[in-house]
Amino acid sequence: MNSLQAVFIDRDGTLGGSDFVIYPGEFTMFPGVEESIKQLKSRGILVCSFTNQPGVADGVASAESFDSELKAFGFDRVYLCPHRHGEGCECRKPSIGMLKRAAEENGLDLKKCVVIGDRWTDLLAADEAGCMKILVKTGSGNQAFEKYRNNEYKGRWAEVQPDYIAEDLIDAISWLTV
Repeated sequence: MNSLQAVFIDRDGTLGGSDFVIYPGEFTMFPGVEESIKQLKSRGILVCSFTNQPGVADGVASAESFDSELKAFGFDRVYLCPHRHGEGCECRKPSIGMLKRAAEENGLDLKKCVVIGDRWTDLLAADEAGCMKILVKTGSGNQAFEKYRNNEYKGRWAEVQPDYIAEDLIDAISWLTV
């Protein structure tokens, strides 16, 4: 994993919170996550947030509030899709717009990057972009894992295989840094 350039971490259900959106100011990270982020950064790995936040389009929260909160948690960069599902944007996961933008802005080879998330849409985006894919079993992760294990995904969704299935973000980062 020495050539690892960046790790993209989903927010809700992966970093903390639950399987639904908890807005900035009320969101808390899972125990030990902050130390794991520091571990990645100490190895020179760029740590990026990678999150769909339709509440921004709905006026419930601002992109700036998410950006400030995530940077306070230790993230180097925040990539956020503010659009609602079905708006047809290029950034909402499972689209790869956020990953492409991050690659362009930071000179990344996405084949040397990892996406960690609790939803299959995170893994679909990672797969499409050529990133390594880690599913965590927190948030919606247990449900996504059961669907995967029971072959419930169809079409393109069924073609995606996680590179690692982690109990949580700490397990995922430990696996990456061993």
